[in-house]
Amino acid sequence: MKILVTDPIAKEGLDRLCCEAEVDVALGLSPIDLVARIGEYDALVVRSETKVAAPVIEAGNKLKVIGRAGVGVDNVDVETATSKGILVVNSPGGNTTAAAEHTIGLILALSRNIPQANAALHSGKWERSRFTGVEVLNKVIGIVGLGRVGTEVARRAQGLLMRVVAFDPFLSEEAAHKLGVEMLPLQDVLHRADYLTVHVPLTSETHHLLGSRELSLMKTGARLINAARGGIIDEGALFDALRSGHLAGAALDVFETEPLSATSPLLTVPNVIVTPHLGAATKEAQVNVAVDVAEDVLAALRGEIVRNAVNLPPVPREVLRQLEPYLILADKMGRLLGYLAGSAVDRLEVQYAGEVSEKNTALLTLAALQGLLAPQLTEPVNLVNAPAIARRRGILVSERRTSAAEGFASLISVEVGTRTGTRSVAGTLFGAGEPRIVRIDQYRVDFEPFGYMLIDSHVDKPGMIGKVGTILGSWHINIAGMQVGRKSPGGRAVTVLSIDDPIPSEVLDQLRAVDGIDDLKFVDLGNRHRAG
Repeated sequence: MKILVTDPIAKEGLDRLCCEAEVDVALGLSPIDLVARIGEYDALVVRSETKVAAPVIEAGNKLKVIGRAGVGVDNVDVETATSKGILVVNSPGGNTTAAAEHTIGLILALSRNIPQANAALHSGKWERSRFTGVEVLNKVIGIVGLGRVGTEVARRAQGLLMRVVAFDPFLSEEAAHKLGVEMLPLQDVLHRADYLTVHVPLTSETHHLLGSRELSLMKTGARLINAARGGIIDEGALFDALRSGHLAGAALDVFETEPLSATSPLLTVPNVIVTPHLGAATKEAQVNVAVDVAEDVLAALRGEIVRNAVNLPPVPREVLRQLEPYLILADKMGRLLGYLAGSAVDRLEVQYAGEVSEKNTALLTLAALQGLLAPQLTEPVNLVNAPAIARRRGILVSERRTSAAEGFASLISVEVGTRTGTRSVAGTLFGAGEPRIVRIDQYRVDFEPFGYMLIDSHVDKPGMIGKVGTILGSWHINIAGMQVGRKSPGGRAVTVLSIDDPIPSEVLDQLRAVDGIDDLKFVDLGNRHRAG
């Protein structure tokens, strides 16, 4: 494995990468140089300086993962990476404490005019009355975005005995209640806040989230803090609100264009505190983000599910351990259906029953989709690009949940629709997380979904299995195991044969010519690991 690091990261992160991979550090590469070099690497690790644009990603023929040592990924073309099946990981938790502490520091500095007083005293001026400030005790702090950093800011503000209100459309009332935060619409937060701090990612929806209209809704004399991402606040509108006296001050760590120009109008306003994007600039945070992203990059290169994937559903480490056997099962079920479908699939539905229905199943559905697509395509399919490929091929994907698990503690059922009908399989875990297929269509079976298999549908009458065995024996193909499923004697039956070796096409033709066999598939489900 070869990894290219193009921005400075902490030594601890580099050391972790070097334990398992060949690592090259090349700082300050131009876009042209990066495009020229990226083709030989399996992974790319950056901070905020390197722009990982589409040409870089397109040139990364071996690229499997892009690691961003930090939170924001606006310097990475995630859409192009996703379409190429390249995982993008970041380290959102590594600088949480640093960013939250910096936010609180800005709030206190803004309240007590600390930078201005410091500058005056350095210039020989002792002006106590000029820098009279305000206390934060019992003041209302409005927090826009209660993610990791927003939550930590809320906790610290509560420690300062501030009253916390917040806007976050994605946070449940129950979670807010546990945090002791009053959730309000954005307009109400703007009306009530003495201090307003933003902690949301920069997206097309949050760009200039706070513009002239929103700032006009804030209290006269309120203070605004942004230590999240530049561009969330319209800097022109903020300048006007400060110059007019509507806002008492602002503290900014991030800007629409960085580095901030020395001619920025914001630098002419005395009640503005600015810092040069220091939110994550602590020794501890630099180590944390470097080690976190290194761990995820290596996990991705080993083919494991990672904790902090930007273009996959987020899953905590403990939940990942619980899901891993289900991920293998879902992948194998999808792969089995990819062989059984027989024609183009236009619909995939995954049903979760019993205990598994209470888990985070988003990744499981992706695993089933990946498994379904893999046998059909020559292009690589993984959890990252499977949804985009499905959309391109017109496959509708859905989930259902039910308590009826057909006597099992947990049951996953996957059904695909084609022009000619539907096919389905059901699976569960036995013992210590051992995947088992327990139904094909309406036929009960019980087999491990690994290795080479021969699956056929035939008339249930004496001699059918013997005919198949005779043909395989004549070609010296060993049968390792057998399962037969039927609904009633003399009707239809399904036979699943586990075999040791691939079956040549001429043998398959001979088997399909047997009277009474009307559907026969050779299936390669691979080893006991999840594909991709």
